[in-house]
Amino acid sequence: MKKLSTAEKILRAAHALFDREGADAVSMRRIAEAVGITPMAIYRHFPNRESLLKRISDDSFVTAAEHWERRSRHPDVTKRLLRSMENYLDYALEHPHLFEHAFATRRDDARRFPEDFRERRSPTLNVVADALMEGMREGVLRQDDPWDAAMSLWAHGHGLIALYHAGRFSYDEKRFRAFYLQSFGRVLDGIKG
Repeated sequence: MKKLSTAEKILRAAHALFDREGADAVSMRRIAEAVGITPMAIYRHFPNRESLLKRISDDSFVTAAEHWERRSRHPDVTKRLLRSMENYLDYALEHPHLFEHAFATRRDDARRFPEDFRERRSPTLNVVADALMEGMREGVLRQDDPWDAAMSLWAHGHGLIALYHAGRFSYDEKRFRAFYLQSFGRVLDGIKG
């Protein structure tokens, strides 16, 4: 097994803190304690806390997208889209702090629609847009702007998840998941060709 560099150890410790307790818990002091270095040593690898948080967020997007793409493989494009949106739900439920920071916190470095997405700067939404483009090419889905359609799907899922996180559903997690998937089934039925 490859020995981790100090920068990799810092990232792992920061990611674990972030995932467990949220962005506010990520302090140079706590990371240094976890890694066994001084807080000042972190600055040799990351110029400031914001750059470290951005790296965690960027890495999380890439990891999530790779995971989603592997789990979303299916010859039926509508089933693939449904799996993609279920992967989004899984991420929100399994990593609520990372989800909140990545998708619901205002940040200057956040990707903006439409330009950043059309330039394929969103590893996660690329998975959805690619499936939509394929479905439109095959005639399975109605012709539309794939990026607008991808953003519409994402917004639908995000809205449901935000309402769930805010306690606006009386459902337990299992029942909410069933509602979420049924809701996406309705949306996908509406865009079929």
